[in-house]
Amino acid sequence: MLEIAGLSKVYDTGTVALKEVSFTVDQPQIVAIIGPSGAGKSTLIRCINRLVEPTAGKVMLGDLDILSLSRRELRHARRRMGMIFQEYNLVERLTVMENLFSGRLGYVSFWKAFRRKFPPEDIASAFKLLDRVGLSGYQDTRADALSGGERQRVGISRALMQQPDVLLVDEPTASLEIPKPPARSCVCWLNWPTSTAPRRWSTSTMSVWHSPSPTVSSGWPGAVLSLTIPRGS
Repeated sequence: MLEIAGLSKVYDTGTVALKEVSFTVDQPQIVAIIGPSGAGKSTLIRCINRLVEPTAGKVMLGDLDILSLSRRELRHARRRMGMIFQEYNLVERLTVMENLFSGRLGYVSFWKAFRRKFPPEDIASAFKLLDRVGLSGYQDTRADALSGGERQRVGISRALMQQPDVLLVDEPTASLEIPKPPARSCVCWLNWPTSTAPRRWSTSTMSVWHSPSPTVSSGWPGAVLSLTIPRGS
């Protein structure tokens, strides 16, 4: 499903962020990316969807060579790669529901999106997701009226609305309130659906943890990718 071969990133300053990282995710599972600060964890997931352009290597999503795509082709391919940002990346002036629907923009025409004419199944999925992350009743609330933890939950739900093949996650629980079950429940839901989930998706989740986490140490992920600080960085 996802193959990374010899992936490297060297910035113009000469800083080596990634050095020949290789791994394969050949079945839907949760992969925890761990390592010390400066090991390139966030850079890795941003190189996969080319938010950061790699210096060398190969990224294969199925039979699609991500690094060879034109900008237009890349926009289309990114529909298959969801992203949950540590800093939310919501549109502050839009409502919670409108932010969720931005995860479906690649699947409807411009005019339908402009008029907010999304399919009934998308609307039903959005309401179920909001209930899943504890935001039932918040659909008409503007993003700028939410707390940091609530914004993070909206970001998680927006990514899940894409129904991606691969979900790239940068510290998903960083802004969530303690206790933090909603993020774990929402990410796990991709592979272990419940009666409240609208459907089961064949999705692999790659999650960055910037600090030691009991979630990782308890054996929750299907696999663990440990990065070290590259020499020369």
